[in-house]
Amino acid sequence: MIRVHLRNLKVARAVALPAALVAALLSTSAISASGIAATLPAGHVAACERLQGVIVSASEIGLPTSGAAVTAVKPVAASGSGATALPEYCEVTGKISPLDRSAPDIQFKVALPAQWNDKVVMFGGGGFDGTIPNVAGNVPNGPVDQPVPLGRGYATFASDSGHQANALASQDGRFGLNDEAVRNFGGDALKKTHDAALAIIKARYAHLPRKAYFAGGSTGGREAVTAIQRWPSDWDGAIAWYPAWDDAAALLGGQRMNRALAKPGAYLSVGKRQALYDAAIEACDALDGVADGLISDQQQCNARFDPSIATLNGAPLRCAKGVDTGDNCLSDAQIEALKAINTSTHFRFRLASGETQYPGYNVWGADLGIVTRSSPVEPVVTFLAFGTSQPANPMPLTAPYISVLTDQWIKYSVTRDPNFNSLSLDPEQPGVWANRISELSSQLDASTDIAAFKERGGKLLLVHGLSDVLVSTRATEQYYRRLQAQFGVRQVESFVRFYEIPGMGHAASSTFNATWDSLSALQQWVERGKAPVGQVTTDTAGVPGRTRPLCDYPKWPRYQGGDVNQAASFECVVQ
Repeated sequence: MIRVHLRNLKVARAVALPAALVAALLSTSAISASGIAATLPAGHVAACERLQGVIVSASEIGLPTSGAAVTAVKPVAASGSGATALPEYCEVTGKISPLDRSAPDIQFKVALPAQWNDKVVMFGGGGFDGTIPNVAGNVPNGPVDQPVPLGRGYATFASDSGHQANALASQDGRFGLNDEAVRNFGGDALKKTHDAALAIIKARYAHLPRKAYFAGGSTGGREAVTAIQRWPSDWDGAIAWYPAWDDAAALLGGQRMNRALAKPGAYLSVGKRQALYDAAIEACDALDGVADGLISDQQQCNARFDPSIATLNGAPLRCAKGVDTGDNCLSDAQIEALKAINTSTHFRFRLASGETQYPGYNVWGADLGIVTRSSPVEPVVTFLAFGTSQPANPMPLTAPYISVLTDQWIKYSVTRDPNFNSLSLDPEQPGVWANRISELSSQLDASTDIAAFKERGGKLLLVHGLSDVLVSTRATEQYYRRLQAQFGVRQVESFVRFYEIPGMGHAASSTFNATWDSLSALQQWVERGKAPVGQVTTDTAGVPGRTRPLCDYPKWPRYQGGDVNQAASFECVVQ
């Protein structure tokens, strides 16, 4: 869940990948700064260099710190063309010093374009953060035919959330040993970074921005809704893709999945994942009126699909007598694990955040990591889904992403014992660890208390893929329904839009790799009062170029006739 912008693969804001894979994926979009200062206008270079050593006092930051300082500046020349064009800009690197001298700094960056549009975008991170998102990159799952925010003239900024990751990147949980670092990750770093960045922006342009937007996915999505909840006066709009908004609850739900897959014989091979996927597609694909490789009516699929009795090409999906006989069927142990993933995790202890459960995941029809697929994004999908190794103690680094994440969280944030066997912790009845988990929930879980954001005219865009098995789509549905219960359906429609995308997994998908110009939609809504209507998402991997309508939840796209690859052939309907 670090924000990795894989522009050439049309993947935005994925979680952290193994370093070698990230380097390979990003190699074609790297921007060299060597020797560029001499080619830039003298005024631009001077304005950039004057920011070197700028100090932001602790009094200018809305939460307690020991102040901030600019540690490096770098003038960057204009580059690219069309959608890849970036302007001349000044890249500012800084640090925010903690109160606790044993706590790590918050590292952050700000990109200051030579021609500024008087607006800012803050990028969220992913997973456990630990690295600074690319401030010259795109919003989550942004369009590939439009400039990135910096290319549009926005000043952009982001931070590592208050700790620096090791080789585990966004899965590194060591920061959990320090209380201030935990609070920073929980949300405090958002305010601290915002205030330090705006002080630097004012130092560069002599005035503050007139509009401020936040864009994030996964943990970055949680950060988006946390920012507008806790500091509503700082933000005019937010984009939250696949948000882990109830993070402690999500980690507990992930731990239940982790333990289910760790049971003897429960882990699915790649062949079994393919068989499950094919059986679900066979049963549910045409529920929307057309067999197009996408399950659009996920609710009906969840109600009717049962791996115990499902068939694939006329043969039972369940292995004979439930005993594992190979890749073409599922054993009873595997079916039991899958059914656990599909159902809710219920907390039999009190969480300070008020959460009592975490819903199951839409596992029927999800790509759980079918590594034999030829799509260039499949390594990302596999990494974020079931990985290539069964969860165990000690936890393999190639286990499911959520398994490594929960292992680190339990060892460093919950028990603070790096040698603790994380698989021994029952997420529904954690025993002596219940109070500590409850305490952490008050820092990690956001709420729907965004009345102040609404009252100042703020707008929120929520988006989630229906096939996400890392952050449950059903959890985002719960967030949206709580907003409706709190404000009323009509009032929610005045400031929130929520879209679910068939075939889309967590951050990336070989089935339907969704892209959408969410920043333009948000800007039009905030600045011109033009609410999103008739929005369309474009696939860049499954069938490159095909489109689908973005349907206002709970609507979903049903085929009406015509070109199956065109959004106009579908109508948004309610079950």
